[in-house]
Order: sequence, then structure tokens, then C-alpha cells
Amino acid sequence: MTPVARNRAPAPVIALAILLLASSARPAAADVTAFLGLSPTPERHIARGFSGGVSLVIIGFEFEFSDLVEDTTDALPGLKTYSGNVFVQTPVEVKGTQFYATAGGGGYRETLGGAQETHVGVNLGGGAKIRLVGPLRVRLDYRVFKLQGSPLNETYQRFYVGGNLAF
Repeated sequence: MTPVARNRAPAPVIALAILLLASSARPAAADVTAFLGLSPTPERHIARGFSGGVSLVIIGFEFEFSDLVEDTTDALPGLKTYSGNVFVQTPVEVKGTQFYATAGGGGYRETLGGAQETHVGVNLGGGAKIRLVGPLRVRLDYRVFKLQGSPLNETYQRFYVGGNLAF
């Protein structure tokens, strides 16, 4: 066999492997969530928001907006976060539940009365999406937000329950 013939032999094998992988790939799945929750930072107050994302079997990407409601009477600051997140999840549901861990970053605006701080922050968390019927799921999520700059509270926690629609 000549050196040229030896170099050409792997090409059909590589092309066939790529074709098999591409034909067996699962299409990307997407979902949207609307949620209500609580934050114990600095004391319990209401959180609300929405998210949308796309997943590629195990790894996914998500955008999220969250709003912790300001309460000037009890001196509880409001916090709006806008974040992009990467998550890893179980590739299949376990008894109707899909678990995930997430990390991300973005911007925030913390307000209390007339004072405000706008900067960037990071978040880390995890949760579960529990199938109800068809594409409808309940989503449980816990996050810890670490804020940069000079916020009144450098670390916020949030727990929410949301309605999730997969498509």
C-alpha cells in the first residue's frame, strides 16, 4: 500500500462516524418558566420573575429576570437581576423529575428608598423540574447571588416555585 492510499482510508470512516452522530443527535429542547418565591435576605420578602432557556441533552443555557420586591416600611431593599446562566442536568427524567445545577452572571440593580446600586454579580444554584402532564412541569429552584460593587447586601438567597412549559 502506498503512503497516499494509507492517508485516504480513514476519511470514509470519519465521514460515516460524523453522519451517524449527526443523525442520532437529539434536537435542542427549550422551556420557559414564570415563578414566585421568597428571599430571606435580609428578611423574608417576595421574589418574582421569568426565565427561558435551551438545553442540549446535558448542558443548557438560560436567561433569567428576577425582581425582589422593595419594602421601604421594613427597610427591605429591592433587587432586580438580569443573568445569563449555564446549567448541567440529568439527561433523562428520574421518576418524572429532572435535576440541574446552574451558574451564571449578569447585572443587578438594588434599591431602597431613593438609594440605588447598579453593578454586576454572579449566581450559583440548582433545582428540579417535575413533570405534571404533557409539557407542563413544576420547577423548584434555589440560588445564591454574590453582588459586586457596594450593595446593601453582598449576598442574596432566593427560593422559588414556578410553572414551566417545555417545548
